[in-house]
Amino acid sequence: MGRLVEWLDADNPNGPDVTRLLRVLKIQEEAGEVAEAIHGAMGSNPRKGASHTWADVETELCDVILTSTVSLAILSPDPEKIFERHLQRVADRSLN
Repeated sequence: MGRLVEWLDADNPNGPDVTRLLRVLKIQEEAGEVAEAIHGAMGSNPRKGASHTWADVETELCDVILTSTVSLAILSPDPEKIFERHLQRVADRSLN
C-alpha cells in the first residue's frame, strides 16, 4: 500500500490536511460508482438499460476497498494493525 500512497503523493499539490480530507471523501465517490453499477446491472434506469454487469459491481467494490485502505494508510502509520484490531473486535462482537 505504501507504494500506491507514494505514487498518489508524488504530484499532489495539496497539504496534508486537505489530502486527508480528499482521500476520505473519495470513498464516497467510489461508493456512488458501486450504486451506479448495481443500477446498471439490474437495468433499473430505463434510459440506460443494462449498462453494467455484476462483474462491474465487483470491480467497483474493490475500488471502495482500495480507496478505504489508502485513506487508512494516510491516517495511521500501521493501517494493517488498525484493520486487524477492528476486524477482531467485529468478530468478537458478532461471532461469539
